[in-house]
Amino acid sequence: MFYTKERLNQIGFKSIGENVLISEKCSIYSPQNITIGNNVRIDDFVILSPSSEMIIGNFVHIACHSSIIGKGKIIISDFVGISGRVSIYSSSDDYTGLAMTNPMIPEKFRKVNNGNIIIEKHVIIGAGSVILPNVIIREGCAIGALTLVSKDCEEFSIYSGNPANKIGKRLKRFLRYEKEFI
Repeated sequence: MFYTKERLNQIGFKSIGENVLISEKCSIYSPQNITIGNNVRIDDFVILSPSSEMIIGNFVHIACHSSIIGKGKIIISDFVGISGRVSIYSSSDDYTGLAMTNPMIPEKFRKVNNGNIIIEKHVIIGAGSVILPNVIIREGCAIGALTLVSKDCEEFSIYSGNPANKIGKRLKRFLRYEKEFI
């Protein structure tokens, strides 16, 4: 079941567009930080937890069990598809041992890397992928399943692996369909 339009308006989003379908099983924290465009679907068990600004564009789908979390700004542009179990973190603990980790420890004992994440138009992110802070995934990029993205990705390229490795170029035919669709 999806939230009704009336209930979506009561949640307290910064703004919300038309034709937005959000599962009642989606967990939403700090909705006042979230802007959602038109024609968006967010499926069961998705977690949206931005400590700062999160912008979700138009014609975006976020599949089940995905999480989008952190203190850095997160922008998900138009026509983006995020597959199931994708994790997008705009914050990450330092694992070197120079500081303590986990959110139950006071800030003064932790070292957290916070950084913006920008996902440009027509990006598709495969199931189980992880996106870390300070990353731009350029327009038309395809991220294969189970890929760890810790660095910027070039436009209209295909990435796969851990860490993400460019394995090819993506065709741009879908851009013709966008013009016809709009």
